[in-house]
Amino acid sequence: MTPILKKPALCLALVLGVQPLSAGAAPLMAATVDYRQVPLTYASEGTVEAIKQSTVAAQIGGRVMEVNFKVGDYVKAGQVLVRIDPRETGQALAASQSQVAQVKAALDEAKLQYERQQQLFAQKFISQAALDSAQAAYKAAQAAYAAALAGSGAAATTHSFATVIAPYAGVVSAVQVEVGDTTFPGKPLMSGFDPADLRVVATLPQAKWDAVRGGAGAKVEIPALNRWLVPTHVTVLPVADARRHTAQVRLDLPADTRNVVPGMFARAHFVTGEARKLLVPAAAVLRRSELTAVYVIGPGERTALRQVRLGDAAGEAGIEVLAGLKAGERVALEPVKAGLAR
Repeated sequence: MTPILKKPALCLALVLGVQPLSAGAAPLMAATVDYRQVPLTYASEGTVEAIKQSTVAAQIGGRVMEVNFKVGDYVKAGQVLVRIDPRETGQALAASQSQVAQVKAALDEAKLQYERQQQLFAQKFISQAALDSAQAAYKAAQAAYAAALAGSGAAATTHSFATVIAPYAGVVSAVQVEVGDTTFPGKPLMSGFDPADLRVVATLPQAKWDAVRGGAGAKVEIPALNRWLVPTHVTVLPVADARRHTAQVRLDLPADTRNVVPGMFARAHFVTGEARKLLVPAAAVLRRSELTAVYVIGPGERTALRQVRLGDAAGEAGIEVLAGLKAGERVALEPVKAGLAR
């Protein structure tokens, strides 16, 4: 009776071009070790960071009256983060507005006076000097009014600083004040970042700059999540570290990358060329303590355990073989089953 293979094994056979073999009563899957053109890669360790990250600081002094969010909360753009006691700045604003009204009244009076003097001068009742004096008084009143408006605008701006709003949507990462604290200009209030725009920052030796500048084939590995991401843009900063002779490279991650947060460890992989390598499928490798081996299928469909020395992984193509195998040899893709069937 022909054994029925499960779907995963059948899919693996179609992808690798392998055939089922029989070792005793149990079917085995096998693949041929062969040379392939694989990309050469360079890996650099890096860190995930937010493109948009900032700390909101106080611009006025006063007592904190409200803290509306805590660490981990999502904030929409324009929402109120912190409120500072507005009484002092509100009184300054009211005083400046009163001054504007006072100067405006003086300006209206100077304007009327200047218009009367023009009429009297036209009837030759006053001299040119009297007209010039009225005109100068009118211009001075205009300047005073403009200064009062500017002062009132500055007071209104300062008063608005009592309400601290979110500059963009994001997640709160730190809260540096509590209700009742006294603030001063420059005191940090709240920190946050936009989780939709993340990037990985790594370093490159100067010998690799030209090879990776275009960013073709670059990938980002997040080991903690066992995930691989394709960056949307790769930027090699045009400034080198004078001591280490390295440059910083930034790899922008796709929008709305889930479960990836600033500070996570990442590894950036860059394609630097191609090479012809002897590859063995990763599924065929048996690792036991310090032993790395494969089951080689020889004449008569007999399997033999053979120790191998492996190089770098070549992604889905397999793992480079440095010693222990030759091109054309077949290996079992189910080493545990192969060992039991011997």
